[in-house]
Amino acid sequence: MKTAVVILNWNTEGFLKEFLPRLLRSAEKVEGAEVIVADNASTDGSLKVMAEMFPQVRTIAFDRNYGFTGGYNKAFREIGSDLFILINSDIEVTEGWLGPIVRWMQEHPECGACAPKLHSWQERDSFEYAGAAGGYMDRYGYPLCRGRVLKRLETDRGQYDSPADVFWATGACLAVRSEVYRSMGGLDDRFFAHMEEIDLCWRMQLAGWKVTVVPESVVYHVGGGTLPATSPFKLYLNFRNNRLMLSGNLAKTYALAYSRKGCPDGKAAAKGLRQASWTMALRACLDAASAAVYLLTLRWSCFKSVIKAYKDSRKLIRKPSKPEVEDYLRNRPEAAQVKGIYPRWIVLQSILKGEGIFDSVRRTMQEQ
Repeated sequence: MKTAVVILNWNTEGFLKEFLPRLLRSAEKVEGAEVIVADNASTDGSLKVMAEMFPQVRTIAFDRNYGFTGGYNKAFREIGSDLFILINSDIEVTEGWLGPIVRWMQEHPECGACAPKLHSWQERDSFEYAGAAGGYMDRYGYPLCRGRVLKRLETDRGQYDSPADVFWATGACLAVRSEVYRSMGGLDDRFFAHMEEIDLCWRMQLAGWKVTVVPESVVYHVGGGTLPATSPFKLYLNFRNNRLMLSGNLAKTYALAYSRKGCPDGKAAAKGLRQASWTMALRACLDAASAAVYLLTLRWSCFKSVIKAYKDSRKLIRKPSKPEVEDYLRNRPEAAQVKGIYPRWIVLQSILKGEGIFDSVRRTMQEQ
């Protein structure tokens, strides 16, 4: 299986120096694997580092910063491989991380994307925020992970050491079949960055593909290499992109559930659209409450980020029509099934359960 391991770099020359050598050594042990660096018009010394320290590595230099979505879409149009692996520059790989990923994709043709377990680079036995052991989504669109709920992280004690199908897998280190990536239209360019991999994994499931975590593979993530957690721009992207993601996928997901229960396509589409509208309205109320908290606690930049996110999302949202949802139901693959939606509001459950939230989530998801 020809495999392209692609770092999308933007002003992270320090991470390239530190982590790229180990990545190159690991790729040499897997037949058909190549490491490529695509640079989003870095203004630091990244391109100089690539030319002087890693001249053997194929480097694709862009004329401007196309973001995470546009950068990877542009890079993958220039790469011919069976398997694309998106990997952040602030990922430290383990020696044998790549083999299990490639083998899984070779042996499981129903799997469209897979990912390793993501550990914290700073606290090696702890899961890392960006993806932990694979992601879920709650009923209102709040992402959570096996091993990470909101800002609470779990220690890896082997509790997620069996391969598992999930709702989404982290874009910090994500393997995707090139044929699937292209059939999905790649990452959604409207997102620029953040939540784009959740949207892609959701669309894959609607198209009949599975998304899986392969725990035999482990990598370590520094986190915040491009945008720190406190960035108002990051907050803006998360709120805006969450609305884009929900508006594009909720109606089909609800309609698919009704259709699988035997509901006629027209009726399933109407019910799916109606339920999606209610969910979006409830999520808007929850986001308004978050904005109010930012305002009352004098976090002006955060408050303004939420307001701007809502204004800008109105221009970008693409809600499917009833004929579009009906057409999806008529032509959907038999295997289409969306897994990994947590049926409660994770924020409230986390407050109520405290440290017991991880066991509670595991029990709830196992019952589905």
